[in-house]
Amino acid sequence: MTDHRVPKEADFRWWERFREQMPVARRWAYFDHAAVAPLPEPSRTALQTWLEQATEHGDVHWPEWARRVEQLRTAAADLLGATTEEIALVRSTSEGVNLVAEGIPWQPGDNVVTLADEFPTNQYPWLNQADRGVEVRRLPVGPDGVSEEAIAAACDQRTRLVTISWVSFCTGRRLDLDRLTELVHRRGALLFVDGIQGLGVLPLDVRQTPIDFLAADGHKWLLGPEGAGLFYVRRKHLDLLRPMGLGWNSVVHAHDFSRIELNLKDTASRYEGGSQNMAGMIALGASVELLHAIGPAALAGRIFEMTDLACDRLQSIGATIISDRSPQRKSGIVIFEFAGRDPMALREQCLRADVVISCRGGRLRISVHGYNDESDVERLIAALQG
Repeated sequence: MTDHRVPKEADFRWWERFREQMPVARRWAYFDHAAVAPLPEPSRTALQTWLEQATEHGDVHWPEWARRVEQLRTAAADLLGATTEEIALVRSTSEGVNLVAEGIPWQPGDNVVTLADEFPTNQYPWLNQADRGVEVRRLPVGPDGVSEEAIAAACDQRTRLVTISWVSFCTGRRLDLDRLTELVHRRGALLFVDGIQGLGVLPLDVRQTPIDFLAADGHKWLLGPEGAGLFYVRRKHLDLLRPMGLGWNSVVHAHDFSRIELNLKDTASRYEGGSQNMAGMIALGASVELLHAIGPAALAGRIFEMTDLACDRLQSIGATIISDRSPQRKSGIVIFEFAGRDPMALREQCLRADVVISCRGGRLRISVHGYNDESDVERLIAALQG
């Protein structure tokens, strides 16, 4: 059996072992983890095993699959410093956002505070509450971003919730969740975090940073497939949210199909409804276990090292770095541009050289993971120079 283990963060040059588990690195210099990430080898193996079992044996291995899904719940809880009772396995960030947006018992005149440049997933579900009398306060975002204090200052006595991305998809700017949580709670509001651009590679312990809700699809920094994600709800809020999408799997007696009694589970799994994307969850579980073996602190340190190097090299060939690269704000995302050059044409030029980057908001974006190395950065620079 192939050994998919990666050394702990204290081990020397662990990223080289990590890179060996990323088949994408054999061809591509891959800098698009903020869009859709490639799968690691352990996840491919997990998917292949499931596929063979499902094809050749039907549901004979279903109990084993269910155990693997529960292992993902445990790994996700460990990653966040949460309990398994606080983790729901969902299809997407959107599903997690909607669990809160549709589940809160709003009253006419309540309001939600967010930023105007949030990803659409973190805007539409809240705007959809207008017919329930809920105002959405979308704060304008200038070149220097918005401070945690400014976000809190937009709250008043009718603010039920602040909803924010941990890391901005369009700027790469990271918010200080410790500070924001303190300020929002001081205002008497709840905090929802769209964690998709940081979870897995940036440290977050909900015991120390008591956010109220978080959702993140697994197909970005968590290196999972699309259609499998995580939702966190602080235990004390379980009964605050009206459960949406109820199904056979929402109740305590989930496998007793002859008993019809609305006795909801006393855990976040009550929000999971019916049948799950078991293949996707099993693959995501393998990815989360791989990342958890390294640790978010080690991953963040390596990512910051590589993004700092990328910024230096990009500037050396005339790029302007748009992202805030101060220590408290930087992330794995770097936004940059070249004056007078078409970003889409540059992206296509990079693809022809087997370098994968993105365009967002008329600018170029790279998103660096812990297995990317100096050779990837140099390939990026060579591709941009053409």
